[in-house]
Amino acid sequence: MENLDVMVLRTLRDWRAAGQRALLATVVRTWGSSPRPVGSIMALCEDGAVVGSVSGGCIEDDLIYRYTQAYAATGSGAESKTIPSGPPTFVKYGITADEAHRFGLPCGGTLELLLEYDPDATALAELVSALEAGRLTKRSVRLSDGAVVLELATAPAELSVCGTELVNTFGPEYRMLLIGAGQLTEYLATMALFSGFAVTVCDPREEYRSAWSVAGAKVLSDMPDDVVTAFKPDRRSCVIALTHDPKLDDLALMEALGTDAFYIGAIGSRRNNETRHQRMAEHFGLNPATLARLRGPIGIYIGSKTPPEIAVSVMAEVLAVKNGIALPRDMEVARAKNERAVPENDAADLVCGVARTPS
Repeated sequence: MENLDVMVLRTLRDWRAAGQRALLATVVRTWGSSPRPVGSIMALCEDGAVVGSVSGGCIEDDLIYRYTQAYAATGSGAESKTIPSGPPTFVKYGITADEAHRFGLPCGGTLELLLEYDPDATALAELVSALEAGRLTKRSVRLSDGAVVLELATAPAELSVCGTELVNTFGPEYRMLLIGAGQLTEYLATMALFSGFAVTVCDPREEYRSAWSVAGAKVLSDMPDDVVTAFKPDRRSCVIALTHDPKLDDLALMEALGTDAFYIGAIGSRRNNETRHQRMAEHFGLNPATLARLRGPIGIYIGSKTPPEIAVSVMAEVLAVKNGIALPRDMEVARAKNERAVPENDAADLVCGVARTPS
């Protein structure tokens, strides 16, 4: 599943390029609890088609009812409804308790939308092209007439709105690079794809690549360190080593640690993690500050033992870091196991639920 914002904007671009009328709705303010955060977007076509969301579905239904022909034939004398034209307008939902209940908002929840009517197809095409090329882009909308200005952005920023304009920064999709094409990688890649990440898998071992079964992930056969260099991880990228083979993992991790990747980690036990840190310090000269960015054992502690459970654990940690959430220390795998006196693995123990094969 691709990045939701890109999907919404690409679909809206195609509608407008085909001459169809459409609107773009953006959540600009919320009070109390709300189903979707500020900056969320959805697009509505004149035929009632919707992509994206601004609520749990009830507000989308109301917008369809108010601005399209979708319900025009329900009952005799039904009023014809069309998407209006003109400058953007604001609309609030959930101001009263009855409205909150009607629109499925949490108790006390209120949200405000900005509706842009018939956004310019050329500007939409430029924005989508920039995002597909991996460029962070600021989109400014003049409230008096809906005119749009696009600029490259140097850092992500929260949506802002004032009396004259709305400014929303759109980023390219998040990317995940996985080293190793084993069973755990398949589960993790699947979860990442559904979470909106673009997934690349690297494994020079033909026996692992030939069994790969997850559609939507790009699979490469080059050496992992070369792949990391070509991947050029940025602040919207994560790199995770999953082979348990230092010959494949270490150089890739070393390359990743020299980038702005928001998450860098490697699978393995507490003992494996300590050994990896020692090895990378002794042989590659990495200092403690650099090694502190290397996560391991990765994931949050949920008592996971099987590949799908471990993938859930790792994906949860990746999403927490991506979203800027500091997890409690007692959720760290190493800390939780130490506090529970969970025995250390040795070289003969199971690795991700699979017996280690002697070399």
